[in-house]
Amino acid sequence: MLKRTTGEKIFAIFNYIILSFTAFACLVPMINVLAVSFSSSTAAATGSVKLWPVDFTLASYKYALSKREFLQSFLVSLKRVTLGYIVNMVMTISVAYPLSKDRSDFRARNAYAWFFIITMMFSGGLIPTFVTVRKLGLLDTVWALVLPGAVPVFNVILLMNFFRELPKEIEEAAYIDGASHWTTLFRIYLPLSLPSLATISLFVLVGHWNGWFDGMIYMNRPQNWPLQTYLRTILINPDISQYQTSSEELANLKEVSERTFKSAQVFLGAAPILAVYPFLQKYFMKGLVMGSVKG
Repeated sequence: MLKRTTGEKIFAIFNYIILSFTAFACLVPMINVLAVSFSSSTAAATGSVKLWPVDFTLASYKYALSKREFLQSFLVSLKRVTLGYIVNMVMTISVAYPLSKDRSDFRARNAYAWFFIITMMFSGGLIPTFVTVRKLGLLDTVWALVLPGAVPVFNVILLMNFFRELPKEIEEAAYIDGASHWTTLFRIYLPLSLPSLATISLFVLVGHWNGWFDGMIYMNRPQNWPLQTYLRTILINPDISQYQTSSEELANLKEVSERTFKSAQVFLGAAPILAVYPFLQKYFMKGLVMGSVKG
């Protein structure tokens, strides 16, 4: 192992310091939102909450979880993520596998590849997409949030390039042993492609969970809004009084303010992704780099 020079060590130290400061700066807003959500309404109103809760209380979370609108939108997002993940992964794998073959194995490969790549450069537009969704009768259904993005071309290219990086000899050995394309895909390609699949899974999960604009367009009834569309609506509307529905809730509002209530809902909305990301992070960079080095 080569020894690092003094200059390299100093450079590494400065890198660690700068990256640590940058990471902390990115975390400060989330930490502040978390601290506000656990603080009393008085502490939040006076601006005394920084990075640590003041007058710790769970009242905002209890109030948020008692709201039917929040729970409905949360369930809609869970349904969207589940269906969207299944559809996106099936379509991505189904398209990436044949496109990873050479022209000698799949003569129409280039034609199909350009068919998908063109969709990245030229979009049909918002209005034609809306008209298509409406004509298909998908408005106010979860499929309106899933099917328009069923084939994420960027993910297809990422997985296709990863497949092309796998040793050709493994596939040839499988064919000699009598394996079909389906057997080769499920028994060889997918097990060897876990880093790339984990990377794509993260893209798909975050994309569906954070999507809010399509909910505004395709959902006419608020009870069909995904969570991020609902959160966007309440964050823009500064009046918390619209959520008062009972005397018990009026009593709870003594401990809950507009700011703590919104902070609690924002953190609850981010919690699922924060919980999933650590399990996929170790595969993320490897899958992203290895899936982007070969065309």
